[in-house]
Amino acid sequence: MRRSNLIRQRLTALAFLGAFIFFSPLVLLFDRVAAPGGMPLLYLYLFGAWALIIGLSAWILGMDGE
Repeated sequence: MRRSNLIRQRLTALAFLGAFIFFSPLVLLFDRVAAPGGMPLLYLYLFGAWALIIGLSAWILGMDGE
């Protein structure tokens, strides 16, 4: 029971992190003309943040089996 409570707390913290990462004023900081490698910086930020959230959630849920 204690282990599931810890995972629930970590997933709640991850949800708050996701809300902060995709918060509109923060996202607008990356809406620039600069395009490294020909790809707009906003797209790189959004896909990178999305991958980070998925990776962290997989890591947290993968810890459940330990």
